[in-house]
Amino acid sequence: MKDVVIFGTGEFAQVAHVYLRDDSAYRVTAFAVHERHLAERELAGLPVVPFEALERTHPPDANAMFVAVGFSRVNEARAEVFGECLRQGYELISYVSSRAMVSDGVSMGRNCFVFEGNVLQPFVTLGDDVILWSGNHIGHHVRIEDHVFVASHAVVSGSVTIGHHSFVGVNATFRDGVTVAPRSVIGAGALIMKDTVEGGVYAVHGTKERDVKSWDLPGF
Repeated sequence: MKDVVIFGTGEFAQVAHVYLRDDSAYRVTAFAVHERHLAERELAGLPVVPFEALERTHPPDANAMFVAVGFSRVNEARAEVFGECLRQGYELISYVSSRAMVSDGVSMGRNCFVFEGNVLQPFVTLGDDVILWSGNHIGHHVRIEDHVFVASHAVVSGSVTIGHHSFVGVNATFRDGVTVAPRSVIGAGALIMKDTVEGGVYAVHGTKERDVKSWDLPGF
């Protein structure tokens, strides 16, 4: 079993720990957070280590990492930690649930997490740091770029592109062939029938485009 440190102590980190513990070949050895956010020294029976000290306690030659940070600031918070871990020399693992249906030929980058019930059809490409929560349909020839979070039960039809740092809410639906521009926020239940604009926010009752501010997506 390969040793892994989970960055984060929030809800996503706690859930990721259970999945990695019960459904993977990885052994979680610790949690890590930035020292300024260190509020507890233990979680789920494992140590919580300041990231600034992690190289000494859990060096990168003996431990990989997974960054379990939510969609705060349209995934930018997770992307920043992703970069910090790489600069420290850590391998970033990806996880695919044994109850997901992933076709041969799907490509996947680092720090991806594919929960149960996801269907990934042939020729799907996931970039780095893509989170697919439970029960999504990802159609053939779909390309999801880096640092994207897709909540549960989205339907992404064939040949769709989802740009980097985008967020997709529960039950969103995408017509085949559309391009979702970077940093798009797709609300729960939204129907996307045409290309979006960068930084646009798309709600279920029509389309509203505006700049995405840091408080739009608190994450978890």
